[in-house]
Amino acid sequence: MHTNVRGSGAFTLIELVIIIVVLGILAAVAIPRMGELTENSRINATKSEMAMLKRAIVGNAQVTSGGRYVDVGYESNVGGLPDSLVELAIKPASVASYDKFTRLGWNGPYVDASGNDYLTDSWGTAYQYNKAARTITALGGADTLVITF
Repeated sequence: MHTNVRGSGAFTLIELVIIIVVLGILAAVAIPRMGELTENSRINATKSEMAMLKRAIVGNAQVTSGGRYVDVGYESNVGGLPDSLVELAIKPASVASYDKFTRLGWNGPYVDASGNDYLTDSWGTAYQYNKAARTITALGGADTLVITF
C-alpha cells in the first residue's frame, strides 16, 4: 500500500508561478483603468469648479425670491466683468464697496479663496480667463475644457 503524503499543504513552485502570472495579468488590466478613473474624476472636478466660477461671475438666474433675481454674481453687483479671477475673492481698489440701498458694488468674496485653489484646475494648471471672449479655459488635462458665460 502506497500513500502520497504532501507534507504540510504548502504550495508547489508551479502553483506559485501560476498565481504570480495571474496577478500580473490582473495588474496589467487594472492599472490603466485606475488611470482612466483618475482622469475622469479630474475632468468632473474641473467642470464643477468652472461652473462655480461662472456662477460667481454671472450669478444664477434661476434663483429668485418674490419675483426678484437674488443670486447675483460679480457682473450684476459691479456692473461689469472682473479683470481677473482674483477679483472674485479680493475687492479691487477701483470698485466701490456694496451699497445695500442701490444694490451695487463689490459684494464678495464670490468664491472660497482658501489656498487659491479656484485659480487652477485639477491638474494644477492655471485657468485661462478671457474677459473679452467671456470664457474660462482649463488646459491641464488631455482635452481642453471651456466654459462660456
